Amino acid sequence: MTRPRNGGDVAVETLIALGAHTAFGIPGQHALGLFDALHARPEVRFVSSRVENNAAFAADGHARLTGEVTPLLVSTGPGALLTLASIQEAAAASAPVLCISSQIPSEGLGGARRGFLHELPDQSAAARGVVKSVHTVRHASQIPSAIAEAWRSAASAPAGPTWVEIPQDVLLGPAGLPAVADVDGAPEPLCPRAELVEEAARLLDGAERPVVLAGGGVSRAGAQDALLRLAEHVQAPVACTFGGKDAFPWDHPLSLQSWLEDRHTTDYLEQADVLLVVGSGLGELSSNYHTMRPKGRVIQIEADLGKLEANGTALGLHADAAAALEAISARLRPREGSERAERRERAERETAQVKRKVAERLAGQDLETETRVLQAVREALPDGAPSYWDMTVLGYWAWSAWDPRGGAMHSAQGTGGLGYGLPAALGAAAAHDGPVLAVSGDGGAMYGIAELATARQHDLDVTWLIVDDGGYGILREYMNGAFGRASHTELARPDFAALAGSFGVPAVLSSVERLGDDLAAALAAPGPSVVVLPAVLRMFAPTHLD
Repeated sequence: MTRPRNGGDVAVETLIALGAHTAFGIPGQHALGLFDALHARPEVRFVSSRVENNAAFAADGHARLTGEVTPLLVSTGPGALLTLASIQEAAAASAPVLCISSQIPSEGLGGARRGFLHELPDQSAAARGVVKSVHTVRHASQIPSAIAEAWRSAASAPAGPTWVEIPQDVLLGPAGLPAVADVDGAPEPLCPRAELVEEAARLLDGAERPVVLAGGGVSRAGAQDALLRLAEHVQAPVACTFGGKDAFPWDHPLSLQSWLEDRHTTDYLEQADVLLVVGSGLGELSSNYHTMRPKGRVIQIEADLGKLEANGTALGLHADAAAALEAISARLRPREGSERAERRERAERETAQVKRKVAERLAGQDLETETRVLQAVREALPDGAPSYWDMTVLGYWAWSAWDPRGGAMHSAQGTGGLGYGLPAALGAAAAHDGPVLAVSGDGGAMYGIAELATARQHDLDVTWLIVDDGGYGILREYMNGAFGRASHTELARPDFAALAGSFGVPAVLSSVERLGDDLAAALAAPGPSVVVLPAVLRMFAPTHLD
């Protein structure tokens, strides 16, 4: 039987018209109109998770990989609230997730306590402190404009999550408007002001020892080529933040790579007479825990106005990284002949010296197992394949030492929440043609273990490496370092290989010696797989000079 067209149809039509191809989420009682509307619309692939916070991580992983606004569809109250910790990570990482949540019937909105299922006094208030913008719908005719504005907000620099609420009765009620076709969610451009571009170019032209710190904003803006041209023009060494590891070629002679927790790198950044910070707010991790004190001038290009000069005085350009870098490069004076050669030689020599000092310090810390494990993972993962890392010791290593090789590396370092790796990788796999790697510890793995069912149901090509050290390994290290002992960090955990098998997901119990071969075989096999590595890994000492 064909039912009358309703608000749920309008919502899905709007998403399709805006360009949505994949959505994530979990159905719920108040949202049934929305999910029924998906049934006859194959234009949108729906990936159903098992827990709402994991659905939000999956949408985040998809959005980071594709750069596209990714819909997240959930129900009222508990379902909506469960997404918020994960959406906080999307906000920190500028991932454009558009959450559409149902609401209680319209008559219960506005503070009245009618006792509806899932009722909250003000559900949107809970989201408002996490997302970029909140849009509440009261009538079906408002749905296209509300979703389009939320889409535009999510996509505009700085990208980030947005929230749309639609009451149950609006989703189920009749829609007295034509099928949605003409909506526009194109992001607003964020270009730098001309006088700031001129001053930035003047400072870089006059710099004797310019250095660049490149953040995730470079990657999100697709500004890698623009950064490479500028760095080579002024012969500036480039360090990349943990969230912007693919902002600059890893093996380039001017690449300082990502050893931001090492004082050798921090000291070098401090000594620049002009430090160009692009697409980074100079937060805790990017500034070596706020210990970096630049001695020269700082130019900061940042799309998030709240982060501009938040951690130090700078010439601040509120702009998209690509637009700003292109504009500055166009105003730099030409550099030819001996001047260019001399600057290149010095910059490349200093870059190599910093990396050598870092390597020598690590070599004295008895970390052969850790470097061997990370190298085995790197060699097993094909070049160009994306990876998603949980908050685990091996993930912390990857922040500094992972060579992206053309495949983006993503982690939950924006807010540090556990459980990101697997669900985010599943979201990426819904868009990526080829294997995707997820990495977790045994503690973080338990947050997302239910999503093995999602992996199997949708046959997503994700290999999940679980490093099982019997507890919250990084917290164990922190507590031992701070108190001389660790408490409440040891965990009872399942037989992960057997548990994966119960979901119909092939799994192997590996070892440090076999890890490379086991992981390569799992990644080569289509569909989901699990590799379990029993190992206690240690962190390098990050902040002290030897």
